[in-house]
Amino acid sequence: MKNKLKLIKMSSVDVEEVQWIWYPYIPYGKVTIVQGDPGEGKTTFILALIALLTKGEPLPEEEAATEPINVIYQTAEDGLGDTIKPRLLSAGADCDRVLVIDENEVELTLSDERLEEAINQTGAKLIVLDPMQAYLGETVDMHRANEIRPIMKRLAFLA
Repeated sequence: MKNKLKLIKMSSVDVEEVQWIWYPYIPYGKVTIVQGDPGEGKTTFILALIALLTKGEPLPEEEAATEPINVIYQTAEDGLGDTIKPRLLSAGADCDRVLVIDENEVELTLSDERLEEAINQTGAKLIVLDPMQAYLGETVDMHRANEIRPIMKRLAFLA
């Protein structure tokens, strides 16, 4: 079956203002990737950012405080009790606002409905997947565009 062509004139598209979690680095409602080599401090950076966001403190290069937010933080590399929580406490995070989807019985993937359910239940404004490739699912090859594209579309939808 042939797909029916549908064209959109840009003149009919409404201009929308971008909302920011941290201007100009992290837009609200968009996928943002923190990239770097192992050991460069990506997790330390993110946990420090989470600490500021959960307390509503001004972010770097900003003067104004913000409303404290809830954050969902998923990690496949570090232990919650021996690594993540001590780092969050050291950074001064409000740990009541940092939530983790329990993966003890079933591993989380980006296609898992629990992710959307957790966002809706907690009102989380930031979701961190560390590292993202751990949440693609065991049947997804991240080097195959046809496999990764629908996963990224789902992630963009959730954002």
